[in-house]
Amino acid sequence: MAQRGQERRAEETEEQRNRRLAAMGQRSQQRRAEETEEQRNIRLAIMAQRGQEGRAEETDEQRNSRLAIMAQRGQERRAEGTDEQRSSRLSAMLQYTRERRLNVIEGQNHHQIQTFYAARTVLN
Repeated sequence: MAQRGQERRAEETEEQRNRRLAAMGQRSQQRRAEETEEQRNIRLAIMAQRGQEGRAEETDEQRNSRLAIMAQRGQERRAEGTDEQRSSRLSAMLQYTRERRLNVIEGQNHHQIQTFYAARTVLN
């Protein structure tokens, strides 16, 4: 039965293929629109698990290829972006850097306070 489907798909025109794929996409969209939050979470968890399993089984060469493709797509997306998108991206990076620095400073201050009280306790 699956073989007949493969043969039928091999013979279909590009227009027929596009119609078939569009219908499949619409059905998937409809299903996702009707699913509950719990069903959505289960579906996403299964997708994440499959992705992890696939990455765990890949060779170094496959991993490097996948990462190179991801990097290339990122470069293309940034190259196609508008000045406004670029400014927004850089602004987000700057904000993230500021927050990270503040967290480091807060961590250092917390450590200094702990050290101060520990030393004070020892001296008393």
